[in-house]
Amino acid sequence: MLKIKSVLFLILTLVVTPIHADRIKDLTDVAGVRSNQLLGFGIVSGLSGTGDGKDLPITAQALKTLLSGMGVSVDGPVTDFDLGDQMATLAAQNAKKEVKVENLASVMVTAEIPPFAKPGQRIDVSVSAIGVAESLRGGTLIMTQLRGIDGETYAVAQGALTVSGVSADAAGSSIQIGVPTAGRIPNGATVERMVESPFGSAEHIVLNIRQADFSTATAITEAVNVAFGDGTAKALDGVSVAITAPADSSQRVSFLSMIENLDVSPGEAAARVVINSRTGTVVINRNVRVTAAAVTHGTISVSISATNEVIQPGPFSEGETVGVQNADIEITEGNNPMFLFQPGVDLREIVDAVNQVGASPSSLIAILEVLKTSGSLRAELVVI
Repeated sequence: MLKIKSVLFLILTLVVTPIHADRIKDLTDVAGVRSNQLLGFGIVSGLSGTGDGKDLPITAQALKTLLSGMGVSVDGPVTDFDLGDQMATLAAQNAKKEVKVENLASVMVTAEIPPFAKPGQRIDVSVSAIGVAESLRGGTLIMTQLRGIDGETYAVAQGALTVSGVSADAAGSSIQIGVPTAGRIPNGATVERMVESPFGSAEHIVLNIRQADFSTATAITEAVNVAFGDGTAKALDGVSVAITAPADSSQRVSFLSMIENLDVSPGEAAARVVINSRTGTVVINRNVRVTAAAVTHGTISVSISATNEVIQPGPFSEGETVGVQNADIEITEGNNPMFLFQPGVDLREIVDAVNQVGASPSSLIAILEVLKTSGSLRAELVVI
């Protein structure tokens, strides 16, 4: 008897579970739980003569600022020692010389701090040259502050760069593979400050649907209310669903983990035809329909053939031999059949009809644009 009940429960579970269901976590994002971009300006040292050099004064200026902050003076005359006139003059001349920065490069450092990142955790950083440096290969990023949009420092980056690009030149020839002026530092930054999130203090947890759809919002609301009781979830609009959550943070995390694993059947996507005009790619989703329309698509070809002839002057005419070019122009138009769309045809019939007349991708794009203009294409036409 127990075995029969177990089999019956399994059958009912299979029947109730939607066949084309998706998890809520695959359809939505939690409001406030997001990553944040960080940005910083830094210096890469240790380059083998491939840095900015004197062509970018900002690099030398940044180096002077860095060294002065460490108590190292890189300019100004020497006055603290009793030197002879000749040595004092030499010291003053050396002080006026510019700092050599062939082994340095000014760079922008970017990173993305994930949600809930805590101080002490490590994140990856990307480094890219902003000056005239030829390559960052072999360089080391000097300690750089990474700031958020509010100007506060959230991480500090430092470390050896990993550069996949390489370039070489000799005897007037050069070759480059990849981009040698950009690299990454895996785990190259340490988080110093946590980004505040409303997840733990907000009264409701708000789920934002990645593709706005009222049917999907309704399906998520119903699934949550069925699982946890009426009134637990409330759809705010076609994007957001507000869910009443426990006040305790640990219970809130457990509660949300159960919600995001619920299965729902999302609403059907709007009828849409997407066209990439550069590559000739056309994507038609399954909801596209066409009303009654007759379509023909023909191409006009023009061929020009040239023949060269030589005209000889008449006897005793003292004329000159002249070359003449003749051209024959022929215009032909293909005899392509017309195909008829019946009202409410689906995607398969559209593709079959277009293939029947042998239309190329560019011709298909033209047909779809004309169908949209005539009002027969019941879909949104997106050209990218």
